[in-house]
Amino acid sequence: MKRVLLFVVTNIAVILVLSIVVNLLGIDRFLYTNGINYWNLLIFAGIFGFGGSFISLAISKWMAKWSTGAQVIMQPRSDMEIWLMSTVQKQASQAGIGMPDVAVFESDSPNAFATGMNKNNALVAVSTGLLRTMRRDEVEAVLGHEISHIANGDMITLSLIQGVVNTFVIFISRIVGYFVDRVILKNEEGHGLGFFITTIVAQIVFGILASVIVMWFSRKREYVADAGGANLAGTGSMIAALESLQRSAHEPLPDQMTAFGISGKPSKHGFKLLFMTHPPLEDRIEALKRSVGR
Repeated sequence: MKRVLLFVVTNIAVILVLSIVVNLLGIDRFLYTNGINYWNLLIFAGIFGFGGSFISLAISKWMAKWSTGAQVIMQPRSDMEIWLMSTVQKQASQAGIGMPDVAVFESDSPNAFATGMNKNNALVAVSTGLLRTMRRDEVEAVLGHEISHIANGDMITLSLIQGVVNTFVIFISRIVGYFVDRVILKNEEGHGLGFFITTIVAQIVFGILASVIVMWFSRKREYVADAGGANLAGTGSMIAALESLQRSAHEPLPDQMTAFGISGKPSKHGFKLLFMTHPPLEDRIEALKRSVGR
């Protein structure tokens, strides 16, 4: 309930901030002169901007299980499943969160992810490849990384940021569309073709720019989750787990889970890094080594 309230409050705050900016820049007068109610536009942008993020977050557990084929462990059937359940339970208790659902999905690639809109009702899933190729202390570090994502509320925070940028993108792209249609193309009745084409193009361009902000936040949270995994399972184990990922063939998770996996798409430097959910593994390893003076 608190998280739903946070979504609503943030949505209202964004609309108010946009309203103030619109007034200061005089955009409201331009819109009213051209027969456009900017308050309606603001509310429309807020509802659609946050609505999509909220719905995605609300169904994230179901989508994760459906898209990866992850099977929740209801009754442990092997020593490995018993160990997985007990390790997650121990770490969840240490992190002060409720016991997440624990699942395993078929993949030769070593990976894991966490999702869910409530830190006391989340999901942690690991791949069969990760269980086969990593030592137990490394798997424990990976689990600690995912538990830290949940405990830090990274899923809800990333969704809020996505909602904020979505709202700005929807609002600004339509302002640009109105301007081109009415001022440049001199259309005086309704929405002309210029409005629709310009709005679509602007939304694509602004959406790409906005994704840079979201990806930047995601990369920052990976360092924090690594530190959390090190705290729960030991820095040496966390470093060893990341080094093991470096040596492994990597298959990315579905897009909606990528930000909360232990590793994203293959690490890149330079311009491409701006659009990556995860920092390069070597940078994450170096950050952990610096934290212990190694």
